[in-house]
Amino acid sequence: MSTSQMIANRHTFFGRGSLRELLPLLQKEVQPTLLFCGRSFLQSAKWEALKADLAPLLLGHEIVSHEASPAEIDQWVTRWRGKATRVVAIGGGSVLDAAKAFAALSQHPLNTLRYLEKVGDTPLTGATLPLIAVPTTAGTGSEVTQNAVVTDKAEIKVKASLRHANFVPDIAILDPDLLQGAPDHVLACCAIDAFTHLFEAYLSSKGNFFSRQTALTGMRAFISAWPHLNRDDEQGDRAREQMMFASWQGGLSLSMAGLGVIHGIAGELGAIKDYHHGEVCGRLLLPFLTILNKTEDEQQQVLMDDLATALFPGFTLPPARMLQHWLKDNAITPFWHDAQPLTAAEADWILSRSNSKNSLVSYSEEEQRFMLEQAYSIA
Repeated sequence: MSTSQMIANRHTFFGRGSLRELLPLLQKEVQPTLLFCGRSFLQSAKWEALKADLAPLLLGHEIVSHEASPAEIDQWVTRWRGKATRVVAIGGGSVLDAAKAFAALSQHPLNTLRYLEKVGDTPLTGATLPLIAVPTTAGTGSEVTQNAVVTDKAEIKVKASLRHANFVPDIAILDPDLLQGAPDHVLACCAIDAFTHLFEAYLSSKGNFFSRQTALTGMRAFISAWPHLNRDDEQGDRAREQMMFASWQGGLSLSMAGLGVIHGIAGELGAIKDYHHGEVCGRLLLPFLTILNKTEDEQQQVLMDDLATALFPGFTLPPARMLQHWLKDNAITPFWHDAQPLTAAEADWILSRSNSKNSLVSYSEEEQRFMLEQAYSIA
């Protein structure tokens, strides 16, 4: 039986309106603070309400519009090294990961690629600037994970992490009201990313009772929230709160138990295509459940029975099919429609690099190809 270790934020503020905690935190100890955010946040009513008080506390800001590349991180480090002593990140997973990468590498002497998993040759020391993470999406759980995802689609075609326990943000502010007004597609694709983190961690070979109970708690919150994320009423407010919690639990779960074959494929696909990572995971999840429905692995069967009992009391279909149908029947938008294209060469490239990660079962290339062909239009 493996041992679980939970490493989380030192302080987590949770609840509607908790963004109001940011100003007192910054005012308590005034120091040069760099903001990382998305352009949409700077155009939002939330920024307008904060700007007069927040802007004077900031050294400057960087806009993150996609998963950061090694070159972009190196540019930020060159611009702000020795100037910023604290970082605030307000945005989706790409924003939070970019801020985490900058906070760490501003305290390391070499360029990003030297430290990056898969391609680097130098260990990280764990040195990093203090960081306050404020997610505006509920999906990646980056506000509570040890890793910062970096993607280079242009040169070496790699999607990998900078990873150290010290990179978990000191403070996370989880304000579900920041999800209000997001497009249905964004809400759904981020949410299915959170679910995939929880589900793969639950089925991980590194999992145990502690990590699986954490994942189940998150999946229960997801099930309550998934059909109602876009409602403009009290039920919608409650759903967005539950999904913000599920995303945070997903970050904890993957940090303890790791992920599986869905992310083993998605990580390689993300190195060459600009497709939304959550949508990639959701598209791959559905055919994976078809494979899982036929599993002969006894531990997977027991875990799926336990999951169905916890999430769908009185379920009538086999657990994996039950989950597959429920996800599609209750989605606020059919994100799996209109399959995006991959060339045959791209599919071969992905499958030559993909793996089962921490799955209980080692999935064959044929099974992984089935997942990819069901999820994408390959020609």
